[in-house]
Amino acid sequence: MSVSDADIAFATDLFSDLGGLKSRKMFGGLGLYHDGVIFAVVSSEGRIYVKTTPDTATALADEGAEQFHNMPYWSLPESTLDDRATACDWARKFLTA
Repeated sequence: MSVSDADIAFATDLFSDLGGLKSRKMFGGLGLYHDGVIFAVVSSEGRIYVKTTPDTATALADEGAEQFHNMPYWSLPESTLDDRATACDWARKFLTA
């Protein structure tokens, strides 16, 4: 199974306020990049995970997020999926660290 075009469009729209956004399909999913730095992945099931620091991982876990395998990526809280500004804030916390 691979990530759908609809899931790609949703993820790129969700993070569009970051600017400088690129995407690249990989391993059935998608990598999202800001100015050449990967900051999020979209799984083949369409779930969005943002790259984290130790502090942001803890904060996301407290919000009920789940870790992507054993990697430093955590799912966005469900409420964030309807809020472009908050989704971009989570991404910026990694990008500015």
